Amino acid sequence: MGTPEFPDLGKHCTVEDCRQIDFLPFTCDRCSQVFCLEHRGYIKHSCPKADRQDVTVVVCPLCAKGVRLIPDEDPNISWETHVNTECDPSNYEKVTKKKKCPVPGCREILTFSNTIKCRDCLVNHCLKHRFGPDHKCPGPKKPETGFPFMGLLSRSRKEESKPNRAPTSSSPKWATSFFNAASTVRASAEAGMTRLGNEISQKLQIARDGVGQSSSSGGGIGQEECPQCGVKFSSVTTLVEHAEKVHEKSRVKKVTIDVCPKCSRGFRDPVSLVEHVERDHGGSSRA
Repeated sequence: MGTPEFPDLGKHCTVEDCRQIDFLPFTCDRCSQVFCLEHRGYIKHSCPKADRQDVTVVVCPLCAKGVRLIPDEDPNISWETHVNTECDPSNYEKVTKKKKCPVPGCREILTFSNTIKCRDCLVNHCLKHRFGPDHKCPGPKKPETGFPFMGLLSRSRKEESKPNRAPTSSSPKWATSFFNAASTVRASAEAGMTRLGNEISQKLQIARDGVGQSSSSGGGIGQEECPQCGVKFSSVTTLVEHAEKVHEKSRVKKVTIDVCPKCSRGFRDPVSLVEHVERDHGGSSRA
């Protein structure tokens, strides 16, 4: 075997009936024996370890999971280990149950190739019922229409059962809520203006009461100071006249004008605005 230059060149085939010298022999990766080109296959040389690296999986009829059989181990042992450790019969229905199209009367099974998710209702349907009218799609949820007084309307809904003024039967629901919210704003404004007027009256009364004390004390020129604007006067009488002429005008209530979102017409009273919208625009607040 071999040549004088290469004495180890070539090997005999392991098969007894062959024993052919092959200068490019093949070594079996299972039994590690040497074979020629003709007998290199597992079946050709009847390899006893041909199934050593094979992966055999058995599907469990109880849980529908795959159980791998370990080589050189009794399959019954592998099966008992699976049943005692990881077998879950409740998983069988989840694995075997096939999803169908949710349209009533449709028996189409949903697979990877025939499933389409509706972009509006986000539900999977078959190709036949992929359009909205075919599966009676309710459509996407529309956001609530914006309104300038939504914050006030949400707070006034709790008091909707006790409105200050009974709305007409033809008034829409939003007009009733708007009427209640406007009444609440008006009451808050009136309370604030009343409180401000009481504070100014108290300060004027304190200034009038201080006339006798200031005259008896003989205060110098420029010692009387206005509590509102800080201007100094030579006498209390002059201070009182200044407060009555200047600061009495500040007690006039500020008028708040509400603009109609439809025709931009201004109203001093929110209630008048609501009545205008109901009468002229049919209860619609959209421009």
